[in-house]
Amino acid sequence: MSAQRVVLVTGGNRGIGRAIAERFVREGYRVAVTARSGDGPEGALTVRADVTDAAALDAAFTEVEQQLGPVEIVVANAGITKDTLLLRMSEDDFDSVVATNLGGTFRVVKRASKGMLRARFGRVILISSVVGLYGSAGQVNYSASKSALVGFARSLTRELGGRGITANVVAPGFIETDMTAELPEETQKQYKANIPAGRFATPDEVAGVVTWLAGDDAGYISGAVIPVDGGLGMGH
Repeated sequence: MSAQRVVLVTGGNRGIGRAIAERFVREGYRVAVTARSGDGPEGALTVRADVTDAAALDAAFTEVEQQLGPVEIVVANAGITKDTLLLRMSEDDFDSVVATNLGGTFRVVKRASKGMLRARFGRVILISSVVGLYGSAGQVNYSASKSALVGFARSLTRELGGRGITANVVAPGFIETDMTAELPEETQKQYKANIPAGRFATPDEVAGVVTWLAGDDAGYISGAVIPVDGGLGMGH
């Protein structure tokens, strides 16, 4: 039964990552989350790891494997932003965002793929963003790191697609989180005016797409980019 499978969500202690972990717990999966601080939702195993640290990640995976079993579904969600216009962007602003958002995905998926290859089953789900393909002023670093996940998933599909492993990208638009709640009302209004749906998404609407991709019904979907953005990006 697919719901008994082991899921690891990186950055599962808050925001979209937490909502994804909660949804998997509700649907009966065995769930672990990585977090640098704080804890994942009730019913999930929280392991400490920074996705930029391969040794810490390896130890976290080993802990999950010992307590829950081999990781069959990995959701690479951990990400950071350091927004500023290109001409003001420091080397560190660029490098640290790419190291976390793209490098972190590489480290997590590489470690997870070993068990998936043995099992001849795996679901790799990468959390991107509408700005990955749509672009966003002040986010050259972030949008580049998020669009890179598309090439990552498609290359992985070509490498591992014959082994029962899929790799897909979910690209959320504006989501109701603590971050969007802090935006001035006027800014929120402007954003919503550009979204055909006229509202932000709930974190659970993103989580529902992720759990669907992890399930048996999505077994023949790989290398896809699924926008959850109310029509904002129209696939871009």
